[in-house]
Amino acid sequence: MIKELLKHAGEYMRYTILTPFIVALEVVIETMIPYITASLVDQGVIAADMGYIAICGSILVSMAIAGGTLGIFSGWSASKGSTGFAKNLMDGMYSNIQDFSFSNIDKFSPSSLVTRLTTDVMNIRQSYQMVSRLSVRCPLQLVFALAVTFSVNWKIGLIFLGIAPVLGVGLFFMIRFAYPVFMRVFKSYDKMNKVVRENVKGVRVVKSFNSQGEEIEKFDDASGDIYRNFSMGERVLALNGPLMQLCMNGTILLIAWFGANMIVSEEMTTGELTMMISYSMQILTSLMMFSMVLVMITMSRASAERVVEVLREKTDIVNPEEPIYEVANGDIEYKGVGFSYVADPNKQCMSDISFKIKSGEMVGVLGGTGSGKTTLVQLLPRLYDATSGEVIIAGHNVREYDIKTLRDNVSVVLQKNVLFSGTLRENMKWGNNDVTDEEIDEALRLSSSIDFTSTFKSGYDHHIEQGGSNLSGGQKQRLCIARAMIKNPKILILDDSTSAVDTRTDRNIKQALRTAKADVTKIIIAQRISSVIDADKIIVLDNGHINGIGTHEELMKNNLIYQEVYESQNKGGSDNE
Repeated sequence: MIKELLKHAGEYMRYTILTPFIVALEVVIETMIPYITASLVDQGVIAADMGYIAICGSILVSMAIAGGTLGIFSGWSASKGSTGFAKNLMDGMYSNIQDFSFSNIDKFSPSSLVTRLTTDVMNIRQSYQMVSRLSVRCPLQLVFALAVTFSVNWKIGLIFLGIAPVLGVGLFFMIRFAYPVFMRVFKSYDKMNKVVRENVKGVRVVKSFNSQGEEIEKFDDASGDIYRNFSMGERVLALNGPLMQLCMNGTILLIAWFGANMIVSEEMTTGELTMMISYSMQILTSLMMFSMVLVMITMSRASAERVVEVLREKTDIVNPEEPIYEVANGDIEYKGVGFSYVADPNKQCMSDISFKIKSGEMVGVLGGTGSGKTTLVQLLPRLYDATSGEVIIAGHNVREYDIKTLRDNVSVVLQKNVLFSGTLRENMKWGNNDVTDEEIDEALRLSSSIDFTSTFKSGYDHHIEQGGSNLSGGQKQRLCIARAMIKNPKILILDDSTSAVDTRTDRNIKQALRTAKADVTKIIIAQRISSVIDADKIIVLDNGHINGIGTHEELMKNNLIYQEVYESQNKGGSDNE
């Protein structure tokens, strides 16, 4: 796990490497200060030698300035390294998420991914910064201080060796109990982020149903879980402070007691006792900082595991070794295609799908909810891969194409297409970054969007709010269709993407596609038969199987499901107007 994380230190690793060297010099200086202080007391103060006092004082001031300067630089380099590491870590996670297939995305909820990219990365950054400084300072200061202590008086040194196990056992039990608590904390963060995300996204629905009270209760429940778990974890870790104070005060009392007796028996000088107390403070401070490192690592360990889980997740849709970089036409063929969301041939939601579509044809797809309409078309651009059988475009299995080439030539307008915050032009550039205003104008005309976009005072610079919240549902759908057309694909898929427009506009869009995009294969998933009645062929799906294929007239003669749908939609009269 650590190796996986450190891969992302990248160009900032030099700051991480530089930090320990600076800290080491800082520790050497700090370790020498008590030794010089002892000499100042014994040979300067007690001997009343003002010259010696001046020399030692000057040295101590110089060392204090040098130590402070080194401390500033070590803090700067540690901060630089940890912040850069966090940036690279977020970039690595975000880049990996962009490569996820739909099946990879299904493993993580959006709220969980947001928590991992923010809260979890920040926890890791804090630990990384602390470890880069204290992992060197603590052991070096401990070793140097103990070495000098034992060289001066080994009996006093034994006091430190007796205190260390007490502290170690206490820290072990604290960490053991705290880790699972913090694992629950971060899962609670996921839950809370999910509640916030759903509420903010659906704020209009919440207000229209006057459900603010229920949403507040959901948030209180999620935040309460965080409070309870975090409080429990912090209560356990809070024992670290009293434990350290107990060890520190106990050590100083023992040194003072035994040191005073040794001074009386002339086994130790006053300066050496002062030095021992200073070193005891350094040793115990090192142990305290080490315990803080362990506490922070305990908190960030859960975060690290969650981050590494995203980093290690590999997309199950990859390029072939020798991909095809050109899609010749829009011919489509399904050969015995089956699909399972769990990649299990025995648990397929769609099976034995076989049909052909010629380039330039307009094909309708009808079926009830859960019949597999969306899944069927998502196999074409490899948003998912078929579990069995073959999906063929222009004579080649879709797995043989370069993924970018394939998706540039298969344009999909999904059921829940999204417009992004920015100008109208910026949203259209998602289809083609080099698109001209004339091409945008043509796409808006074909999608019947020109009637409302022409009213925008700022034209193509009109600002669109996140998610297209300042547009109606039908306007958003039409702009999404225009964006898909701008790609100039060989295959255009409209997945129930005219459900929010009236039947007249729907018919105009289909007619424009048929005339202006005659060479483009058009697949239209719809709930209304009126949307596909003029299609070259209509595929009727039922429970993951093809129930019938034919024109409107053919299906009206021999397909019971199609007949029932048509009669139910036209019982009250034609809705074509």
